[in-house]
Amino acid sequence: RRLMELRELREEDWPAVREIFEQGIAGRNATFETEAPSWDAWDRSQLDGHRWVAVEGGRVVGWVAAHPVSLRPCYRGVVEHSVYVDDAWQGRGIGRVLLERLAESTEQDGIWTIQTGVFPENEASLALHEKCGFRVVGTQEKLGKLDGVWRDVVVLERRSSAIS
Repeated sequence: RRLMELRELREEDWPAVREIFEQGIAGRNATFETEAPSWDAWDRSQLDGHRWVAVEGGRVVGWVAAHPVSLRPCYRGVVEHSVYVDDAWQGRGIGRVLLERLAESTEQDGIWTIQTGVFPENEASLALHEKCGFRVVGTQEKLGKLDGVWRDVVVLERRSSAIS
């Protein structure tokens, strides 16, 4: 069996990345977003050097990316991330490989905290994050509405092991 390729996300990957993101949107348990942004809008919002794709047989099957939580200098080492795996490829360890690569790239860049928010109903994502060294910080109740329904969000963070 060929090993999965893990590489930096490029503009030409966007159609596949957007399709995978749209699967998450359609499932209604991955994001408050209701439509995927344009490449330009997404590209502007995500940090260079912290965007990765998993490729199997020439096809993008998952992605991870991080964006700053704030432009204030004191938060330069804190990012929020998104990780998505194609519905047909879930449960094969792809999310874990992507999150581990993100942890490596952010640590190399002096980032000390990766955080994310996950709907409590998304048990697979919660389990994945905990396996990858994230801890639950708390739950934000009724953080936002999706399809007119208030949704809670579990906040998780991973602190760099390089920070003492």
